[in-house]
Amino acid sequence: MFKKLRNYLFDDNLDINQRMFLLNLINICSILTIVWIETLFMNSTAGDILAIGLFAFVIGLTGTVCLRKKKIKTGAAIIDFLMVFIFFPIIYFGNGGIAGTAPLWFIYNILMISIFLDGGARIFFGLSQHIIAIACVIVSYMSPDLVKFSGTMNGIKQYIYSYTALLLIGISISVMLYIENRLYIRQNEIAKKQAQEIEGLVASQNRFFSSMSHEIRTPINTIIGLNEMILRENISDEITEDAVNIRAAGRMLLNTINDILDMSKFSSGDMHLVIDNYKTGDMLSDIVGMLWLRAKEKNLEFKINVAPDIPTELKGDEMRIKQVLMNILNNAIKYTKEGSVSLSVECDKKEDGNISMIYTVEDTGMGIKKEDIPYLFTAFKRVDESNTKHIEGTGLGLSIVKQFLDLMGGKVTVNSVYTKGSTFIVEIPQKIASTEEIGEYDYSKKHKLSKKGKYTQKFEAPEARLLVVDDNDANILVVTKLLRETKIQIDTAKNGKEALEKTLDNSYNLIFMDHLMPEMDGIECFRAIRSQIGGKNRDTNIVILTANAGEENRKLYATEGFNGYLVKPISGDELENEIYRQLPKELIQLTGTEGIVSEDKVAWLNANRKRRIAITTESTADLPAKVIARYDIAVFAARVKTKDGVFREGKEIDTNGLLRYMENRENIATPLLPAAGDYESFYAEQLKTANNVIHISISGAIENGAYGLAKEGASSFDNVTVIDSRHISSGQGLVAIFAGRMAEAGMGVAEIKHRLGYLSKRIRSSFMIGNMDYLARSGLTSQTYANLTKLLTLRPLIVMKEGKFKSKGMIIGSDKRAWRKYISLALSGKKVAKTAIFITHVGLSKKELEYIRSEIEKNQKFDAYYFQQTSPVVAISFGPGSFGISVVEEK
Repeated sequence: MFKKLRNYLFDDNLDINQRMFLLNLINICSILTIVWIETLFMNSTAGDILAIGLFAFVIGLTGTVCLRKKKIKTGAAIIDFLMVFIFFPIIYFGNGGIAGTAPLWFIYNILMISIFLDGGARIFFGLSQHIIAIACVIVSYMSPDLVKFSGTMNGIKQYIYSYTALLLIGISISVMLYIENRLYIRQNEIAKKQAQEIEGLVASQNRFFSSMSHEIRTPINTIIGLNEMILRENISDEITEDAVNIRAAGRMLLNTINDILDMSKFSSGDMHLVIDNYKTGDMLSDIVGMLWLRAKEKNLEFKINVAPDIPTELKGDEMRIKQVLMNILNNAIKYTKEGSVSLSVECDKKEDGNISMIYTVEDTGMGIKKEDIPYLFTAFKRVDESNTKHIEGTGLGLSIVKQFLDLMGGKVTVNSVYTKGSTFIVEIPQKIASTEEIGEYDYSKKHKLSKKGKYTQKFEAPEARLLVVDDNDANILVVTKLLRETKIQIDTAKNGKEALEKTLDNSYNLIFMDHLMPEMDGIECFRAIRSQIGGKNRDTNIVILTANAGEENRKLYATEGFNGYLVKPISGDELENEIYRQLPKELIQLTGTEGIVSEDKVAWLNANRKRRIAITTESTADLPAKVIARYDIAVFAARVKTKDGVFREGKEIDTNGLLRYMENRENIATPLLPAAGDYESFYAEQLKTANNVIHISISGAIENGAYGLAKEGASSFDNVTVIDSRHISSGQGLVAIFAGRMAEAGMGVAEIKHRLGYLSKRIRSSFMIGNMDYLARSGLTSQTYANLTKLLTLRPLIVMKEGKFKSKGMIIGSDKRAWRKYISLALSGKKVAKTAIFITHVGLSKKELEYIRSEIEKNQKFDAYYFQQTSPVVAISFGPGSFGISVVEEK
C-alpha cells in the first residue's frame, strides 16, 4: 500500500501542485482520523465522535473530488475554509483553549495556507486564521466556562492527549517538508535533464543549419559563377535578361539561407557583429541591384531617394545592415500588388563622430491591421493570414530585423493604414569613417534592367602561379573560368594530400584553400604547408575559400593564421580584388582605362594591410622621435592650459616654447586632463590600421592622472588593452619601448600584457628637480620653501615607488656635483641591466647632456642610451635644470 502511494506521489503525470495537495490531504485526514480514534478512547460524547468523524470524511471526499477534477486551488481553498472557520474553533473550545492543542493547529493551518494558496486567497485565509484565533482567545478570556476538555479527559490524560497531538502535527509537518524537498529535487533533476536535452537539440539544429548552409552555398557558387561567365560573353538581350534574373534569384536565395542560419544563431546566443568601414554608396547599390528586378517583375515603381549629405564611408556591420534593409524591402515588394515601393536614406549627425542613419521604406501595399502590428516581429508568425496565405515566405524576415537592430542599438518604427500601405522607419547608430559627402547619385541609371554590366579586365598576372585546392570539380571550374582573363597560371588539387605533393615541388604566389575535404581538410593542409620540410610554400599567402559562412568561422580561420577569407558563392570581382591584395605588386600588370582594383570592402584582417598590434602611449612618456618612428608608436597628445588658451603638446606647444612663456613669473600653465571621449576617438583612429591596440598609460596611482580616463575610453572596444605603466616620463617611455619590441617580435596581446606587468615593477625611475619655482607657481609647494632651497642650492630627489612619487631627500652643491651624486644614487643598489637607460631633462644643453652621459658611463655602460627633453606637462612641474633617469633592474 505504501509503495503504491509512494509511486503515485512521484508519478510524472502529476504536477508538483497536485502532489503537494495530495500529500496535504493525506496528512489532514490521517491526523483527523487519529484524533477521532483518541476521542473514542477518551470517553467523549457520541456527538463529539460523530462530528470529528464526519469532518474527516468531508475533507477527504472534497479533496478526492477536486484532485480528480484537477481543481487544486478550489480544493485547497475549501479545505482551508473548513480547517480555519470550523475545525479550529471546535478544537480551541473543546480541548483546553490556549492551554490545549489549539496553538499547534494554528501553526499547522498557517503553514498549509502559505504552501497551497497564493495571491488574494493566501492573504484572506491568513488574516482570517489570525482574526479567528484572536477572537477565540478574547471569548475564552471573557467566558472561561466555554472552554472544556473532550469527555472526561483530565489530569494525566490531558497531557497524553496534548503530547500526542504535538507529536502527530510535528510528524505531519516533517513528512510534508521532506516530501516537498524530494519533489523539488526531483523537479530540479527533470528540469536539468530537459535543459540538457534542449541544449543538445539546439546544438543539433545549429549543426544542421550550418551544414545546410554549406551544402546549398556550394551549388549556388557554381550557378552564380558560371552565370557570370555567360554575362561576360557577347549574347542576345533575351539571354542577358535571363542571366540577370538568374543572378538576382541566386542572391535572394542566398539571403534566405542567411536568414535561417542567423535565426539559429540568435536562438543559441552566438550572434555577433563584425564592425568595419564600408562604402555607403556601394552598399545601397548592392541592395538596389538585388531588389530592382523583383519590383519590375510585379510592375511596381521602385523609388530611391538618398540625401546628398550622407558620408561616403561609415563604420558598422555592413552585411547586417544590408540584411535588415533587404528583408524590409523584400516584404514591401512581396505585399504590394500595385503602386510603388520607395527607399529614402537620410542622416542625423551627432557629436564625437557619431551619426544616426535613417532608412525609410514606404509601400502602397495592403497595409497592416493595428492589432497585428505587435506581432510583426515574431518569428514564424504571419499576420492577417486570410489575405497573405498565397504569399510565400519563411516568416523570419522581420523577426531577424528586430533582433539585428537590438544588437546594433537601433530601432524600427512602423506606421500603417490597413489597405493603404505601410511605412517602416529604421534608425541605426554608426560611426563616421569619412567626412566626405556622397552627393547626388542616380541609382536608377546604374541599375537598368535587361542590361548586363560590362566586364572590365582589371589586371593581368601571367607570371603569377595560383594553386586552387577544392574537392568539388564545379568549384574549381568556376574559379578557373572567372580568372581566365587574368592569365594567371592555375594548378588544382582535389584534397590536402594532393596539395602537399604540389607544394613540395612547386612554388606558388598564392593558394586558395577549401576547408571541408576528404582525407585531409583545409586547416590540416594549411598547418602542413606551413611546417612542410623542404616545402617551397611555407611563407606563401593562403586564402580560405569556403562555403562555411558566419563570424565563428571567420574567427576560426583568423586564429589559424589564414591570410584571407572568401565565402562561396564568389564573384569574379571578389576573386580578382583578393588576388590583387595578396599577390606581390611586381607580378601584377594593371590593364585598361578602368584598371583600378577596388580596395574597399576588405573584410579580412591581413598583416599586409593592418598591423596585428599597435602600441600607443601618451606624450608624458617623453619618447624620442626616432623611437616613435622605429616602433611605429602612436602618441596621445596631452594639453596645457594657459591664460591665452589650451594648447596640444607636440603640435601647438613644445617644451622650449613653454619655458620661454614661463620666464614671465605672472604666466602660469597647468596640465589639462583629457576626456574619455578623446581617448575613444584616438583608439578608433589606431584601429583603422591595427587589429589590436595596447596603450601604455601614465601611472594609475598618480592623483588626478589620466589612467582611469584611458581605461574608460577603451571600454568601447574589445581589442584595446590599457596597461598601467606605474611610471611617468622616462619610466613610462621605457615600458612603451619594450612593448614596441615585443610587438615587433610577434608576441600576442596576452603575453605582452603579462610581460609588461612584470617589467614595470623592475623599472627604477627617479628625478632631480632643478628649480622649485615651478612647483611653487603650480601651487604644489610654498614660494618660501622654493626660495630657501634655491638659496641653499638644494635639489630635491623624487623616486617612483608603487606608482607614486616619493621624496628621497636632498642633494646640495653645484650643478655638476649634484648631477654626479644623483647619477651615483640612481645606479646604485640592485644590479641594473645594461639593456637601456632613458634620460629625460628640462632645458639642458647638448654639452650638459654629454657631461651627464660621461658620468653615467663611469658608473656603468649601456647598450642603448635614450635622451629626450620632457613634455610640457612634465616640465610645468619640474622646471629648468631638472632631469630624470630610468633603468631596468636585472632579474
